[in-house]
Amino acid sequence: MELMGSTMTATYARPKTSNFLPAISTMAASYKSHLPQLTLMQSSNQPWRTNANAYYKPTTGVPSLALVNRSPLDLARSKTMFYPSNRTALSARYMPDDWHKSNQTNYRDSEFSRNSAERLRRDTIRLIQDKDQLTRRTQENTSKNIGERINDISFWRSELNHEIENMVGEINLLTDVKRRLERALAETEGPLQVSQECLYHREKRMSIDLVHDDVEKDLIREVEVIKSCQERMRLHLERAVAQLAANRGAQHELERDVSDKVSAYRIDDRCHQLRNTSDGISYHRGIERLDPSLSLPESWSRFTDSNILQSQSERTASHKLRDEIEMLLNTTSNEMWNQFNVVNVAFTNRISETSDAKNNLQTHLAKTLQEIFQTEMLIEALKKAIRDKESPLKVAQTRLDERTRRPNVELCRDNPYHRLVDEVREIEDTIQKLRERLAEAESALQTLVKTKVTLEHDLSIKANSMFLDQEKCMGMRRTFPSAPRLVGYT
Repeated sequence: MELMGSTMTATYARPKTSNFLPAISTMAASYKSHLPQLTLMQSSNQPWRTNANAYYKPTTGVPSLALVNRSPLDLARSKTMFYPSNRTALSARYMPDDWHKSNQTNYRDSEFSRNSAERLRRDTIRLIQDKDQLTRRTQENTSKNIGERINDISFWRSELNHEIENMVGEINLLTDVKRRLERALAETEGPLQVSQECLYHREKRMSIDLVHDDVEKDLIREVEVIKSCQERMRLHLERAVAQLAANRGAQHELERDVSDKVSAYRIDDRCHQLRNTSDGISYHRGIERLDPSLSLPESWSRFTDSNILQSQSERTASHKLRDEIEMLLNTTSNEMWNQFNVVNVAFTNRISETSDAKNNLQTHLAKTLQEIFQTEMLIEALKKAIRDKESPLKVAQTRLDERTRRPNVELCRDNPYHRLVDEVREIEDTIQKLRERLAEAESALQTLVKTKVTLEHDLSIKANSMFLDQEKCMGMRRTFPSAPRLVGYT
């Protein structure tokens, strides 16, 4: 600021024209209530305090010219002098509002800490009482849980022993069914060869008849059915061999689990007898630490239950496997017979369709020949119509040419002139349309000729297809293995 560090006096009657500070008359109240007052003379006892009376000195008249026009040396001295009071006022870090806010914050923090300590004291007393009761209840519950655990071990041990007894007689029951399955598997080779031969012969069809029709789909499906039956038979043979090993493995797991249950029962029964006054109790530091390798109650019961379920599953699978083999033999026999009949029906339908298509082709060929004859007649008629339009066009053009020789003003565009022009254009348009129609007729004739050739070629294709389906394929499909042979009895 311009007057920073100099003494403000009341000798300046006029307001200042500074852009930064308001007039002195408006700043007096604010300086008295907020900022420290400046004085020219400092107190010897308190050098930082200023004299309020010397800061603003009232005046009763117009200032003299001598006071206003101070020397340049006085102005320079006033600008360079340093006052500690000004430095303190300008460099203060906090305001009174900050001081009050700090006090209020301390009050609130103190009240909050007292409330927290009191709440902690009440909660701690209640915690001691609750934990004492909790410890007693926990020990009672633990003893109860150990007793329940002993009952659980006894239950699972009896279940395991019962399951071991049930597993003993299931191992040797698959041999007879396995032999029947092997015989049935050998009988499927004949039908498979017939189906493949039919597919091979039908590959000799020509052109458009080499189509992926229902017969071919059913033949492919028949091959897939037979191969699927063979695959399932082989799979069941492998399962019968693997089932024996699975039964023995399940029995071994059950016996090992029973041995573990006996040891666990003895240890838990000794733990259930322990009390706070029992001998042999002591500290074992860190024993309560969670061992990730330990099993959980759910996993423990699930392990034994899984062993029993696995054994039951293996026994059920062993019994079910025999039933499945019986069902498989009947199912595969029915599937192959059904597909055999489906293929025969498809062959019959296809032969009928081919015969109908051949008859329709012959009908369409006759109609096409008739249409070719009529189209040729139409072409001749169009050519004659075009020739007939040439003479009228020549007449109209000749008239126009003659009328161009009229002399002078007589050479005008009168009504005959316009009518002749229209006539020429009309005849030319007619000739153009007739020529376009002639081109269309000739194109149609070519299309009909191509259709005739296509129909004749297709007739020969249909004859070849009927021979392959009716003579070659159906001749091989007159024999098929009987149902008893397909189920392995003979």
